[in-house]
Amino acid sequence: MNSSLVGNQSGRPFCLLAISYLETINFCLLEVVIIVFLMVLIISGNIIVIFVFHCAPLLNHHTTSYFIQTMAYADLLVGVSCLVPSLSLLHYPIVLSESLVCQIFGYVVSVLKSVSMASLACISIDRYIAITKPLTYNTLVTPWRLRICILVIWLYSCLVFLPSFHWGKPGYHGDVFQWCANSWNTDPYFTLFIVVMLYAPAAFIVCFTYFNIFRICQQHTKEINERRVRFSSQDGEAGEAQPCPDKRYAMVLFRITSVFYILWLPYIIYFLLESSNVYSNRIASFLTTWLAISNSFCNCVIYSLSNSVFQKGLKRLSGAICASCARQRVAKDSSTSRSKRSSNGCHV
Repeated sequence: MNSSLVGNQSGRPFCLLAISYLETINFCLLEVVIIVFLMVLIISGNIIVIFVFHCAPLLNHHTTSYFIQTMAYADLLVGVSCLVPSLSLLHYPIVLSESLVCQIFGYVVSVLKSVSMASLACISIDRYIAITKPLTYNTLVTPWRLRICILVIWLYSCLVFLPSFHWGKPGYHGDVFQWCANSWNTDPYFTLFIVVMLYAPAAFIVCFTYFNIFRICQQHTKEINERRVRFSSQDGEAGEAQPCPDKRYAMVLFRITSVFYILWLPYIIYFLLESSNVYSNRIASFLTTWLAISNSFCNCVIYSLSNSVFQKGLKRLSGAICASCARQRVAKDSSTSRSKRSSNGCHV
C-alpha cells in the first residue's frame, strides 16, 4: 500500500487541506468531496456534449466541431483520470508504486490539458482563416487536413511532457500523493521548456487571431451598416444595424477560450513561482490545480448556453430519452395489466 495511503508517523492521513481532517474519518474528507464532485461533473457534462454532437448533424457542418469534439474527449478522459487520486485519498490499495502512479497521473492530465489548449489555438486559427480568406477557406481547411492536425496535436502534447519522468514536475501534478508533494520537485528549466513550447505560443496565437477577428468583424459591420443606410435612405426606409455574421460564433469560441485562460492563470502563476523557488504552498498547489481542471466542465456549459444549434441538439437528445422512457413505461404497464388479467382468469 502507498505511503500516502498509510499516512504519516502520527497516524493521520496525508491531507493537503488540513482543515478537512476529522478525527472520526480516516481519510481526507474535503479533498475527496472536491475531486469526486468535479469528476462527476466533468464526466457527465462531456458525455452529454459528445452525444449531442452525434445527434445534431448541423453541429458537424462547422469545421471547429472537430476540435470541440477533441476537447470534449480530452476533458472526458481528464474526469476519468480523476478517479486515481480519489481512490488514493480513500485509502484504496494501488498495486503500482506511489511514485510511478504519481508521475503517470501528472503526465496524463498534463497531456490532456495540453490537447485542450492546442485545440483552442487551432480553433482560433480556423476562425481567422474563415474570416480573412472566405473564398479559399474550403480548399485550405479540409476534413483530411483537420484529422491530421488533431493527430499532430495529440502527438505533440505527448512528446512535450514526456521528459517529466526524468526532468521534473509537469504542468499538472498530483500533490494529493505524498511522494509528489515531498519528493517530486519542479525544475526551472523544464518549466521554461513548457512555457516556450506550449503556454506562450498558444496564448500568443489566441490573442493575435481573436484580436484580428474582432477588428475585421468590426470593419465588416461598419461597412454593411453604411451600405444599408445608403440604400435605405434612397428608398426612404430606415436601416437597422446588422452585426457581422461570423462575430456571433466567434464570440462563443472566445468565451470558451477566455474562461479557459482565466481558470488556468492562477495555476500558471503558482507553477512559475514554485519553479523559481519564490513561493511554495501545498494548499495553493491543490486549489490552483483543481481550479484549472474544473475547466473541463466549464467548456460544455458555455457551449450549451451560447450555441443555439447545440441547444436544439440537446433538446432533441433529451426528447429522445424521454420518449424512450415513456415507451418503456407504457410497455411495462401493459405487461403488468396483462399479467393481472391472466392471474384473475386463473382464479375464476
